[in-house]
Amino acid sequence: MAKSNIFENGVDETSYIFAEHDGAGQRLSGAHQYSLTFAKGQTPPVTGFWSLTMYDKYHFFAPNALKRYSTGTKNKSLKYNTDGSLTLYVQHDQPSADKLDNWLPAPAGEFAMTLRAYGPKPELVNASWAPPAIVRAAK
Repeated sequence: MAKSNIFENGVDETSYIFAEHDGAGQRLSGAHQYSLTFAKGQTPPVTGFWSLTMYDKYHFFAPNALKRYSTGTKNKSLKYNTDGSLTLYVQHDQPSADKLDNWLPAPAGEFAMTLRAYGPKPELVNASWAPPAIVRAAK
């Protein structure tokens, strides 16, 4: 841990929220489709920026045709819902065209994601804010 994270930022600089399971406690897998919906005004509270980053089961970037390994505030093409909420789509197969800008491509097998918050506000640091559940789509 010390060797791999020797230069890690302090909690007041960057917060990381790691996920290997969906909201029902099942292991994340590219065999399924998932979504995360941030309610209006409830994206990660930061003074900098946030990103949701995809990793394969070995914690490496998951190769994909879009070469998209994360999404977040730096992605200017994200589309918000009419009610002001933001839904991100996490899946292996390409979604319909209306969801493409909000798609985080997943590998075919097991995967993990990290929500990175740069310049986290107090509500993120003290855990009074939590990310939305990762919801597995019904088949």
